[in-house]
Amino acid sequence: MPLRLYDSATRLVRDFVPLVPRQAGMYVCGPTPQGSPHVGHVRAQVSFDVLRRWLMVTGYAVTFVRNVTDIDDKTLAKSADAGRPWWAHAYTYEREFDEAYAALNVLAPSIQPRATGHILEMIELIERLLARGHAYIAQDGSGDVYFDVRSFADYGQLTHQRLDDMQPAEDADPGALKQDPRDFALWKGRKPDEPATASWPTPWGPGRPGWHLECSAMATRYLGPEFDIHGGGIDLRFPHHENELAQSRAAGDGFARYWLHNAWVVQSGEKMSKSVGNTMTIQALFGRVRPVVLRYLLVGPHYRSNIEISDESLAEATAAYERIEGFVARASQRLDSAVQPPLGVVPVAFAAAMDDDLSTPAALAVLHDTVREGNRALADGELGRLPVLLAEVRSMADTLGLDPLDPVWDAASRDGSAQTALDTLVRAELDARGQARKERDFATADAIRERLVAAGVTIEDTPDGARWSLAGASDADRQES
Repeated sequence: MPLRLYDSATRLVRDFVPLVPRQAGMYVCGPTPQGSPHVGHVRAQVSFDVLRRWLMVTGYAVTFVRNVTDIDDKTLAKSADAGRPWWAHAYTYEREFDEAYAALNVLAPSIQPRATGHILEMIELIERLLARGHAYIAQDGSGDVYFDVRSFADYGQLTHQRLDDMQPAEDADPGALKQDPRDFALWKGRKPDEPATASWPTPWGPGRPGWHLECSAMATRYLGPEFDIHGGGIDLRFPHHENELAQSRAAGDGFARYWLHNAWVVQSGEKMSKSVGNTMTIQALFGRVRPVVLRYLLVGPHYRSNIEISDESLAEATAAYERIEGFVARASQRLDSAVQPPLGVVPVAFAAAMDDDLSTPAALAVLHDTVREGNRALADGELGRLPVLLAEVRSMADTLGLDPLDPVWDAASRDGSAQTALDTLVRAELDARGQARKERDFATADAIRERLVAAGVTIEDTPDGARWSLAGASDADRQES
């Protein structure tokens, strides 16, 4: 089947559904847990959660794989800066990502494999590429193994680029002996300054996997040599997804039939990233809006459109969601639960919007139209129409992961409110301690620390700032200041 890149798709679901009756395999690139998640990190999972839910509503059993890249260059560097084992550093932030997904009502994956748990599959994939002449072992004794991009005629097909127009790959050490500067690392030989635990034995020497190799191995392990949908952020199209596709097909696998990429979350028009200093953590946003409102903001625009995070956009999302929530609450109070029809049936216009490349803006328009119709029915006392209208509103909202009566929102709001209040109080103390240390008033700084410790708060100073946790809590419960 020819490659289909759906960044400019018009009929994703209508094209897809006939191919694999009743079954669908999805692989979405998950986190590289080297720090706390910000809203840009979680957008992909929310976007593809909507696709997964829609396929389920239309009758498909979805095997959904979301990986964790728990070892890479940045994880090793940041864990070393923090003075922690790399695996503990990665697991701490993996838990934070999982908690953020759950708070935003992202369905748990069918499986969440870690890269470090699939080294054997990666070695096998490299051996297949070596045998087919698409990879080579560096001749400098480093133990590095590279993919030979010129050996694969279709390299560049995903992003429609010519090889000669591409920049050199940046996933190898400067001065690495590569046949072509665009060849990318499949395996990285162990460096003298890297911990022994970050290395595995192979026929070509000890080392660790390259980033792109990890996803190919994990995807095929759980979804087979050819599967349906591969998703991720637009920044992963090149080089990550391009390289995944190349190495997998060069090894003889059909790999993903469909590729989808969500756009960025931005502030003031800039992509949200730590490098430009405009990150907005999930925990910080939960202090400003309820988790369900943040999900509404992430679901509202088309997945291929940028999302602007601002006071205005948060206020608009709050008002829009409260209109849905208000209708559901009023209608539920007026009706006897025994006469409410079951969820699962959505209006034709909503289904058409979702079939049209997951057009959530059009789908939400249908949802709000139905809310307005329901409010008119309430005002006019037309209770006979109310059960169907309420069921349609809740079914549409549930498809988007936004049903106001979903118990997850009660738990998220309750837990988030308590955590936010505690976090605000502790951060105020930590800010005062930080200012005292800056002024070299160590007596005051020590007194603040002792006061927090006496209250059961443990403080850890790291290169990224102070982190706190309640005594006896897990690493995942720690917060940055």
